[in-house]
Amino acid sequence: MTTKPEPASGRGNVVGFGLQERRLGSTILRTYRTKVDIDDVLPNERQPRLGPKEDEELQRQIEANEGLFEPLLVEPHPDLPDKYRIIDGERRWTNSKILVGQGRSQYQQVPVEVTDRTLLDDERLRIWIYIHRQRKEWDAREKEMVAYRLVDLIGRASAANILGISVRELDKLVEIYELSSRFTGLRDPAAAITWARELMGVSKKLLTPTVVDAVVTKVNAKRVTNSKELRKLRAILPDPVAREHFLSREGDLDSALLRVKMAGKKDTSGLAGDLESAIESMKRVPWTALAELKGDPEILKKIDDAEELLRSLKKTLSS
Repeated sequence: MTTKPEPASGRGNVVGFGLQERRLGSTILRTYRTKVDIDDVLPNERQPRLGPKEDEELQRQIEANEGLFEPLLVEPHPDLPDKYRIIDGERRWTNSKILVGQGRSQYQQVPVEVTDRTLLDDERLRIWIYIHRQRKEWDAREKEMVAYRLVDLIGRASAANILGISVRELDKLVEIYELSSRFTGLRDPAAAITWARELMGVSKKLLTPTVVDAVVTKVNAKRVTNSKELRKLRAILPDPVAREHFLSREGDLDSALLRVKMAGKKDTSGLAGDLESAIESMKRVPWTALAELKGDPEILKKIDDAEELLRSLKKTLSS
């Protein structure tokens, strides 16, 4: 049962009894604060957020706060008199309902901020997006999900317009979200967006469907355990030999990287090849091993011999 509306303080200009103006981006709402029975509040079937909304941590926060710490933003339900439809706050509502279902009757009444009218679909979506862009989780994981959902709800052009981005940028967000759904073997499912973002950072010319399939398979099999390791693909994929090895059943990122030809390295043989091999061999000697050889007369003599030989060789080839 709805209680008598109470004027809100510090949230905008009061424009009538219990009403206030609240600016959310380019939209100005007239709202009032009150409390209603949780069963009189209904979710929005066109909610932009996808996925499960149950959250034990949020339930603990509600209990610690002895109720919702932020009112639900709701509108008069367009089809059901004396009912309200959620604009923002479905996770808070869902977890309050769970607590009520567990016998916590003190959460039966929930604080709400009610608009003075039912909003248009475009207004409702713009407001929800504006609110969520102010929260840290927007950058963490929500923008791709919302882009995907908006395309489903209102189409590509309208979705791009509401998000304030180009259709091309929108398509990339949707592609990342669709790709993230394929990473099913992760310990933390929420991290799938991070993996998809890293993979989509690879040049699109190199990222063929076959490559994507191979990456997804190896990640789900836990043969790649850190999303940043996918950056190695930028060196692997342009090299035909390394790429072929990575795509094979036994190939992985590190073993493929070993097959990458050094940039600018020529296929040489004979003396040039021998010298290059010797140089690379010396470069690979760890500093710890060099420290142990310090002062070794046999090693120093071999270096002297090598220096003399190289000087003689250089003089011969230069004349």
